[in-house]
Amino acid sequence: MTLESLNLMSVAPELALFALVVLVMLIEIVTRSQAKSLVHMVSVAGLLTLSLWLLQEAAFVVSSVGMNGMVVVDLMGHLLKSGASLTTAVALIYCRRSLEHEGMGFGEFHLFALFSLLGGFVMISANHLLVVYLGIELLTLSLYAAVALRRDSAISTEAAMKYFVLGALASGFLLYGMSMLYGATGSLEIPIIQDKLSMGRADRLVVVFGAVFLVAGLAFKLGVVPFHMWVPDVYQGAPTATTLLIGAAPKFAAFAVLIRLLVSGLIGVAIDWQQMLLVLCVLSLVVGNLVAIMQTNVKRILAYSTIAHMGFMLLAISSGVLGEQVDGAVNAYAASMFYIVTYALTALGSFGVILLASEKGIPFETLDDFKGLAKTRPELSWIMLILVFSLAGIPPMVGFSAKLAVLESAVSAGYLELAVFAVMASLVGAFFYLRIVKTMFFDEPLSPPPSTPLCGIQRSVLSANALAVLLLGILPGPLMAWCVAAIRLSLSS
Repeated sequence: MTLESLNLMSVAPELALFALVVLVMLIEIVTRSQAKSLVHMVSVAGLLTLSLWLLQEAAFVVSSVGMNGMVVVDLMGHLLKSGASLTTAVALIYCRRSLEHEGMGFGEFHLFALFSLLGGFVMISANHLLVVYLGIELLTLSLYAAVALRRDSAISTEAAMKYFVLGALASGFLLYGMSMLYGATGSLEIPIIQDKLSMGRADRLVVVFGAVFLVAGLAFKLGVVPFHMWVPDVYQGAPTATTLLIGAAPKFAAFAVLIRLLVSGLIGVAIDWQQMLLVLCVLSLVVGNLVAIMQTNVKRILAYSTIAHMGFMLLAISSGVLGEQVDGAVNAYAASMFYIVTYALTALGSFGVILLASEKGIPFETLDDFKGLAKTRPELSWIMLILVFSLAGIPPMVGFSAKLAVLESAVSAGYLELAVFAVMASLVGAFFYLRIVKTMFFDEPLSPPPSTPLCGIQRSVLSANALAVLLLGILPGPLMAWCVAAIRLSLSS
């Protein structure tokens, strides 16, 4: 293995993020947890700088491989890493006051957030099955610890145990599927697996069984039905700051792994894994939207909303290739990428509202807490209105454009009935979204207005978040063009 084959520049983003992790860790150790502001500022500034650098490099990146073929560098990877870095930075801004109020480990939380992001970076760049697994484990182990960070809470500890046990089961599925692919093809490199499949030099039956286990393991990570059991319990039981970490940035990494493994590696058995994804899509849309109606905890509502939205995203991925037809592949996968980016942006703001509306020692999680929010905190209520309308797919919010792109790809693929079903499921889901709006604007508040004013930086970032959701809905073209270009280059490399 030569230095040229390693091509260390191919992992420059990972090395830069690891350097940031080491710097934050040293600050935490040297200052003995006394310089919380410094830890926070260095983390946020580093992530924002990394995000801007990746976005700038995306305009000039040339698709290539590095580390002896184990990682891939392309436009899709740069865009997803930039988005993941930005959402993590914004999440840390939203979380700062909550971390201080709840007495959680301030520096530890920042380190867990950075380590989980590093795992996401590894997943996004993976060109080898073992690299995929290492990235998943780094991301999820950091999140397991973050869920249990509130050590005096039995609910958080229970949520962490559920997350850990089911996550370990999902990892087992992934490893077993990878072992079957290795047995069928004799390689763990994704491009070689694809080549052997296309040349008919792999045992197709074994590959299909391996794909079943891979899809099951990835379905756990995405939280789609019937592998969704951990999602509502973890979303509710974890500290809201941790829920925000789970609900935003990891979605970029999960999407990248789906594209790398299924589309780039197992396109030869697409007809088999597509059927599995369609079943997961239908079940997720049904369960996610129907069960959310019965919830009174807003975090659980958003958890079931996540399940439904991931089902919508799977519909776009399932619409990419039909037998030998690949005409609509780029548009379908670009629609799924657009959907995951805009959903992460919207979920980020939604949990941000919950965090900023909370008082010291008083959580803000149930529908009763949202009663009369328009009278006690009008700014937060209007921001939540924009975000909820986007989740419901109401124009002109970006959620409407994202759903429309997915439905167009499904109809183009011939899934007209599924597209109609998805629309009907979204109409059912609109009920619990509009119930939040009704509670905020038409119910009387149960408690007096809060005495603690909103932090200026947090309020500004949250307002910018909501404005981005609105503007991307009015002008979705530029972001969609980036997604189309990213997918086209990724598939052609």
